[in-house]
Amino acid sequence: MKKMKMKKVFAGILSAALVACALTGCGGGGNTASDGSVTISVGDWPTKEGASLDRRNEQKATFEAANQNVTIEPDTWSFDLRTFYPKAEAGLLPNVFRTHFTESQKLMDGEYTYDITEILKEKGLYDNLNPQLLDLISRDGKALMLPTEAYSIGLMYNVDLFEKAGLMEADGTPKQPKDWNEMAEFAVKIKEATGKSGFALTTSNNTGGWLFTNIAWSYGVDFMEQDADGSWKATFNTQEAIDALQFIKDLRWKYDVLPAGALVDQKEQVKLYATGEAGMILAAGSTSASVAPYEMDVNHVGIMPIPAGPKRHVSLLGGTVNCISENSTPEQAEAGIDWLMHIGTDYRVTDALRDSKEKSYQQKVENGEAIGVKSLSIWNDNAEVSALTDELIEKYGNINQNHVRLYNEALVSDTIELQAEEPVCAQDLYGILDSLIQNVLNDENADCKALIEKANTDFQTNYLNNLDY
Repeated sequence: MKKMKMKKVFAGILSAALVACALTGCGGGGNTASDGSVTISVGDWPTKEGASLDRRNEQKATFEAANQNVTIEPDTWSFDLRTFYPKAEAGLLPNVFRTHFTESQKLMDGEYTYDITEILKEKGLYDNLNPQLLDLISRDGKALMLPTEAYSIGLMYNVDLFEKAGLMEADGTPKQPKDWNEMAEFAVKIKEATGKSGFALTTSNNTGGWLFTNIAWSYGVDFMEQDADGSWKATFNTQEAIDALQFIKDLRWKYDVLPAGALVDQKEQVKLYATGEAGMILAAGSTSASVAPYEMDVNHVGIMPIPAGPKRHVSLLGGTVNCISENSTPEQAEAGIDWLMHIGTDYRVTDALRDSKEKSYQQKVENGEAIGVKSLSIWNDNAEVSALTDELIEKYGNINQNHVRLYNEALVSDTIELQAEEPVCAQDLYGILDSLIQNVLNDENADCKALIEKANTDFQTNYLNNLDY
């Protein structure tokens, strides 16, 4: 398999990135000595003084005490496409590093990650992984990454605004829009009853396009396909894509339920929701923790499954994965997985893991976070840690469970199809889709068909054509 690289831009960033790496001391550390001692470099090491750094240093000390032949070498590098490829080509990646599902396909295509299949099987991790996630981190039957967290997109709603609009049942369960058109009707009711925006959608920093893919998929859009020769073709110049964009346009000009500004980033979206300025947003369940800075009443936090579209009922499956760099030795690879298990990626409930998770929930309570919304588990239902998570949510939960019950139940059902992010150039696609959204929100006369045609051509010409296999 050939390594995939971005042509044209790669050479220009190589030397600059390597200089930056040299100045910051990033990457590359780690070796296996003849006496059996192993040193592994671990990325994403906290840089600021405080609880996170203290906790990581404590974990390092306890790990090294329990594994006296292993030394952890902290590396502050975090995944960034601008520096990843140069570091990978130069052998400067940390032995252990983290990235998002968005990037997993290109990393596996490029053979930048170590085959950890047998290590996972020997340690019991492989058979306890969530099968849906196992498919995403595998290639040709080989597990090339280890998931650490996963999420699906839902419809978060402000309970206070829902109540004022008559959209709550007597038991605290929300009325649930069955599709996007009904969601728009709910948004109208919220605005009429409260004067607040019924719905807020991100439109910038690639998050608008990221969330829009959920809507587009549900309309039946396929953004790209791979030809037999390995090349990629943009395929969203379709009526389905036009209809999905028209729905976004209608939210502004037909239903008039969006915030006044056309530029809304993810932070602003959460603020609008948490301060009661917007009735609904699309978000991952973990977003419920992000309302704390705005002192939102946790009893006003609610989330339900994402609405269905004309063709599919689908939600984006996202999350983070840990990788072992492909130039690691077998001893480093095993030590890396042992380290990940030590800091919490484990299906078993050890005393240390229980203590770590308990402290995590206690910290959430102290931070004023809303507790009760579940995440998509990286483990199957039989894993011990799945039961522990449910136990801690029940123990520390501080929100009305009926406000989130529909979302939590959907996570363990097969009623909604989960789809991974687009396989290549996903962030570039999101940027293009951001522009589409901004166009139709700013211009009542915007031509959705013409915009989609141009976007499809631009994505093909500027990005997909620059992939080399």
